[in-house]
Amino acid sequence: MRLFVGLGNPGTRYAGNRHNIGFMALDAIARRHRAAPWRRKFQGDCTEAVIGSERVLLLKPLTFMNESGRAVAEAQRFYKIALDGVTVFHDELDLAPAKLRVKKGGGNAGHNGLRSITAQCGNEYWRARLGIGHPGDKALVHAYVLNDFAKAEMPWVEDLCDAMADAAELLASGEDARFQNKVHVAMAGRGWDEVKRVGEKPA
Repeated sequence: MRLFVGLGNPGTRYAGNRHNIGFMALDAIARRHRAAPWRRKFQGDCTEAVIGSERVLLLKPLTFMNESGRAVAEAQRFYKIALDGVTVFHDELDLAPAKLRVKKGGGNAGHNGLRSITAQCGNEYWRARLGIGHPGDKALVHAYVLNDFAKAEMPWVEDLCDAMADAAELLASGEDARFQNKVHVAMAGRGWDEVKRVGEKPA
Protein backbone atom coordinates (compact mmCIF):
# COMPACT_ATOMS: atom_id res chain seq x y z
CA MET A 1 0.00 0.00 0.00
CA ARG A 2 1.05 3.57 -0.69
CA LEU A 3 -0.03 6.69 1.18
CA PHE A 4 -0.97 9.94 -0.57
CA VAL A 5 -1.32 12.88 1.82
CA GLY A 6 -2.86 16.23 0.91
CA LEU A 7 -2.03 19.16 3.18
CA GLY A 8 -4.46 21.89 4.15
CA ASN A 9 -6.53 23.29 6.99
CA PRO A 10 -9.97 21.85 7.81
CA GLY A 11 -13.29 23.65 7.52
CA THR A 12 -15.12 25.82 5.01
CA ARG A 13 -13.25 28.94 6.15
CA TYR A 14 -10.01 27.59 4.65
CA ALA A 15 -11.36 25.46 1.79
CA GLY A 16 -10.38 27.85 -1.01
CA ASN A 17 -7.04 28.97 0.48
CA ARG A 18 -3.81 28.66 -1.49
CA HIS A 19 -2.50 26.69 1.51
CA ASN A 20 -5.19 24.07 0.80
CA ILE A 21 -4.17 23.07 -2.72
CA GLY A 22 -3.00 19.72 -1.31
CA PHE A 23 -6.57 18.96 -0.21
CA MET A 24 -7.80 19.97 -3.69
CA ALA A 25 -5.31 17.65 -5.36
CA LEU A 26 -6.40 14.67 -3.26
CA ASP A 27 -10.08 15.39 -3.91
CA ALA A 28 -9.40 15.32 -7.67
CA ILE A 29 -7.47 12.04 -7.41
CA ALA A 30 -10.22 10.46 -5.28
CA ARG A 31 -12.90 11.46 -7.79
CA ARG A 32 -10.96 10.28 -10.83
CA HIS A 33 -10.11 6.90 -9.37
CA ARG A 34 -13.53 6.20 -7.84
CA ALA A 35 -12.32 6.10 -4.27
CA ALA A 36 -14.61 4.93 -1.50
CA PRO A 37 -16.50 7.63 0.44
CA TRP A 38 -14.32 9.72 2.74
CA ARG A 39 -14.40 8.62 6.37
CA ARG A 40 -12.97 10.03 9.59
CA LYS A 41 -9.89 8.10 10.71
CA PHE A 42 -6.25 8.72 11.63
CA GLN A 43 -7.11 12.27 12.80
CA GLY A 44 -8.18 13.09 9.27
CA ASP A 45 -10.45 12.32 6.36
CA CYS A 46 -9.29 9.22 4.52
CA THR A 47 -10.35 6.90 1.75
CA GLU A 48 -8.85 4.12 -0.33
CA ALA A 49 -8.55 3.66 -4.09
CA VAL A 50 -6.91 1.27 -6.48
CA ILE A 51 -4.76 3.44 -8.74
CA GLY A 52 -3.33 1.42 -11.57
CA SER A 53 -2.36 -1.82 -9.85
CA GLU A 54 -1.60 -0.18 -6.49
CA ARG A 55 -3.75 0.11 -3.39
CA VAL A 56 -3.49 3.70 -2.16
CA LEU A 57 -4.67 5.30 1.08
CA LEU A 58 -5.61 8.96 0.59
CA LEU A 59 -5.39 11.11 3.72
CA LYS A 60 -6.31 14.73 4.45
CA PRO A 61 -5.15 15.52 8.03
CA LEU A 62 -7.74 17.48 10.04
CA THR A 63 -5.27 18.49 12.74
CA PHE A 64 -4.59 21.89 11.13
CA MET A 65 -1.45 22.34 9.11
CA ASN A 66 1.05 22.67 11.95
CA GLU A 67 0.17 19.23 13.37
CA SER A 68 -0.20 17.30 10.09
CA GLY A 69 2.51 14.85 11.11
CA ARG A 70 0.36 13.34 13.85
CA ALA A 71 -2.20 12.09 11.32
CA VAL A 72 0.41 10.93 8.82
CA ALA A 73 2.38 9.01 11.46
CA GLU A 74 -0.75 7.28 12.75
CA ALA A 75 -1.80 6.10 9.26
CA GLN A 76 1.76 5.10 8.34
CA ARG A 77 2.18 3.02 11.49
CA PHE A 78 -1.24 1.34 11.17
CA TYR A 79 -0.57 0.12 7.63
CA LYS A 80 3.20 -0.31 8.12
CA ILE A 81 3.89 1.84 5.06
CA ALA A 82 7.56 2.55 4.39
CA LEU A 83 8.46 6.23 4.38
CA ASP A 84 9.39 6.13 0.70
CA GLY A 85 5.83 4.91 0.04
CA VAL A 86 4.46 8.24 1.29
CA THR A 87 3.81 11.17 -1.07
CA VAL A 88 2.74 14.55 0.34
CA PHE A 89 0.95 17.08 -1.89
CA HIS A 90 1.54 20.63 -0.70
CA ASP A 91 1.66 24.28 -1.74
CA GLU A 92 5.08 25.61 -2.74
CA LEU A 93 5.87 29.32 -2.62
CA ASP A 94 9.18 28.89 -4.42
CA LEU A 95 7.58 27.46 -7.57
CA ALA A 96 5.74 29.50 -10.18
CA PRO A 97 1.96 29.04 -10.24
CA ALA A 98 0.76 25.91 -12.07
CA LYS A 99 4.16 24.19 -11.83
CA LEU A 100 4.72 20.76 -10.28
CA ARG A 101 7.97 19.31 -9.00
CA VAL A 102 8.35 15.93 -7.31
CA LYS A 103 11.29 15.18 -5.06
CA LYS A 104 12.24 12.89 -2.22
CA GLY A 105 13.49 14.39 1.03
CA GLY A 106 15.11 17.79 1.16
CA GLY A 107 14.36 20.85 3.23
CA ASN A 108 10.97 21.97 4.45
CA ALA A 109 11.34 25.57 3.18
CA GLY A 110 9.48 26.99 6.16
CA HIS A 111 6.37 24.88 5.44
CA ASN A 112 4.86 23.98 8.82
CA GLY A 113 3.01 20.94 7.48
CA LEU A 114 6.20 19.42 6.12
CA ARG A 115 8.07 20.32 9.29
CA SER A 116 5.50 18.45 11.36
CA ILE A 117 5.60 15.36 9.14
CA THR A 118 9.40 15.31 9.20
CA ALA A 119 9.39 15.58 13.00
CA GLN A 120 6.90 12.73 13.40
CA CYS A 121 7.91 10.38 10.58
CA GLY A 122 11.34 11.26 9.23
CA ASN A 123 12.40 13.23 6.18
CA GLU A 124 12.77 10.77 3.29
CA TYR A 125 9.21 10.87 2.00
CA TRP A 126 8.14 12.12 -1.44
CA ARG A 127 6.91 15.66 -1.93
CA ALA A 128 4.62 16.71 -4.78
CA ARG A 129 5.33 20.45 -4.71
CA LEU A 130 2.47 22.47 -6.21
CA GLY A 131 3.56 25.96 -7.22
CA ILE A 132 1.44 28.86 -6.01
CA GLY A 133 4.01 31.63 -6.58
CA HIS A 134 5.35 34.09 -4.01
CA PRO A 135 3.75 37.42 -3.04
CA GLY A 136 7.16 39.09 -3.40
CA ASP A 137 7.64 40.10 0.23
CA LYS A 138 8.26 37.71 3.11
CA ALA A 139 6.00 39.82 5.33
CA LEU A 140 3.06 39.09 3.01
CA VAL A 141 3.47 35.30 2.93
CA HIS A 142 1.15 34.45 5.86
CA ALA A 143 -1.77 36.42 4.46
CA TYR A 144 -1.04 35.21 0.92
CA VAL A 145 -1.23 31.48 1.69
CA LEU A 146 -4.26 31.88 3.97
CA ASN A 147 -6.24 33.81 1.36
CA ASP A 148 -8.35 32.14 -1.29
CA PHE A 149 -7.12 31.66 -4.82
CA ALA A 150 -8.27 34.55 -6.97
CA LYS A 151 -11.04 33.82 -9.46
CA ALA A 152 -8.49 34.21 -12.27
CA GLU A 153 -6.30 31.51 -10.71
CA MET A 154 -8.96 28.83 -10.42
CA PRO A 155 -8.73 27.59 -14.05
CA TRP A 156 -5.07 26.59 -13.67
CA VAL A 157 -5.67 25.19 -10.17
CA GLU A 158 -8.41 22.93 -11.51
CA ASP A 159 -6.37 21.95 -14.56
CA LEU A 160 -3.33 21.10 -12.40
CA CYS A 161 -5.41 18.94 -10.06
CA ASP A 162 -7.04 17.19 -13.03
CA ALA A 163 -3.67 16.60 -14.71
CA MET A 164 -2.30 15.03 -11.51
CA ALA A 165 -5.39 12.85 -11.20
CA ASP A 166 -4.93 11.70 -14.81
CA ALA A 167 -1.28 10.81 -14.16
CA ALA A 168 -1.67 9.41 -10.63
CA GLU A 169 -1.15 5.83 -11.80
CA LEU A 170 2.48 6.70 -12.59
CA LEU A 171 3.04 8.19 -9.15
CA ALA A 172 1.42 5.21 -7.44
CA SER A 173 3.77 2.85 -9.28
CA GLY A 174 6.85 4.87 -8.26
CA GLU A 175 7.45 6.51 -11.64
CA ASP A 176 7.76 10.01 -10.21
CA ALA A 177 9.77 11.48 -13.11
CA ARG A 178 7.23 10.24 -15.67
CA PHE A 179 4.40 11.54 -13.48
CA GLN A 180 6.00 14.98 -13.30
CA ASN A 181 6.65 15.04 -17.04
CA LYS A 182 3.12 13.95 -17.94
CA VAL A 183 1.64 16.71 -15.77
CA HIS A 184 4.03 19.27 -17.29
CA VAL A 185 3.05 18.27 -20.84
CA ALA A 186 -0.64 18.39 -19.96
CA MET A 187 -0.35 21.86 -18.41
CA ALA A 188 1.68 23.19 -21.33
CA GLY A 189 -0.93 21.80 -23.71
CA ARG A 190 -3.59 23.77 -21.86
CA GLY A 191 -1.56 26.97 -22.10
CA TRP A 192 -0.30 27.07 -18.54
CA ASP A 193 3.43 26.78 -19.23
CA GLU A 194 4.01 30.37 -18.10
CA VAL A 195 1.61 31.75 -15.53
CA LYS A 196 1.69 35.14 -13.86
CA ARG A 197 1.15 35.31 -10.10
CA VAL A 198 -2.52 36.20 -10.38
CA GLY A 199 -3.08 33.33 -12.76
CA GLU A 200 -3.43 34.79 -16.24
CA LYS A 201 -2.00 32.99 -19.21
CA PRO A 202 0.78 34.92 -20.99
CA ALA A 203 -0.29 37.41 -23.61
